Amino acid sequence: MTYQGWIIFVMFWAVFVTTPGPNAVNCISNGMRLGFWRSLPAVGAILTQASLFLALSALGVTALLTASETAFQVVKLTGAAFLIVLGVRGWMTAKTPPKTHDSGGSIYWRAFAIATINPKSVAGYLAAFSQFVQPDVPIGPQMWVIVPTALILTSLSYCSYTALGAGLGRAALGAVFNVWFRRVMAVCFVIYGVLLGASQAPGQGVGRAT
Repeated sequence: MTYQGWIIFVMFWAVFVTTPGPNAVNCISNGMRLGFWRSLPAVGAILTQASLFLALSALGVTALLTASETAFQVVKLTGAAFLIVLGVRGWMTAKTPPKTHDSGGSIYWRAFAIATINPKSVAGYLAAFSQFVQPDVPIGPQMWVIVPTALILTSLSYCSYTALGAGLGRAALGAVFNVWFRRVMAVCFVIYGVLLGASQAPGQGVGRAT
């Protein structure tokens, strides 16, 4: 990868991981409930998912998934239902005191599930490889450039969202504000779920909601 190509990749990936989506909403919600440091397992889960998808994209496995309309539909509808359930549950529990004692494992696996069930993110990883990986150059050296760059930008983005949530949590001292903000976060999950359920397969029109 040339220096110019790397700069373009940095710009692409920065937009990819900073555009608000379910991962961002989850990081903000965690930050509000748990504070910054206790929410970091969620960022680790997102980095795990990113590493996994980067590896699968390099191997071409995600291309097989997006080539199968049936497989895409199953993953899409499962992910949509999961997000909608999270949103409805978040709305119903908005008036109850938020949990502040979640285990690191539960935070991690919840975030990993949210990051993984969104098939539209697959399109983003495929785009990264189809546009920036040079087919006439060994994949190994290129991965040594792409993967650290992607993971560093991903980490910075979702740590920032978590810090934003932690700041909002400290500021949300009023019970009314706290309830309605938590409901806004819940509505966001429902909206993302509905949009995900109505989305087309990548081959029919690539979109994004990460």
